[in-house]
Amino acid sequence: MARRRTAITISLPPEIAEDYERYAQKEVKNKSQLFRDMFLLYKREAAEQEFFELQRYGSKLAKGKGILTEKDVEKIVLEGR
Repeated sequence: MARRRTAITISLPPEIAEDYERYAQKEVKNKSQLFRDMFLLYKREAAEQEFFELQRYGSKLAKGKGILTEKDVEKIVLEGR
């Protein structure tokens, strides 16, 4: 049967390690769960950032082609059908 967990080791400066321990206690989580939660939040934020970057890129391209409104987009979509 495959392992469901993989142990990893990280090194932190003492003051960050102490803060980490305090946050785990404050959140009533063990350090592993706190790390998982932090990592999932980081992934979600990174995906959101990537989405906004793509959105800005697409908006810039659209403006360059004179596509400025939702109606402009609908017109192009309907023309393609």
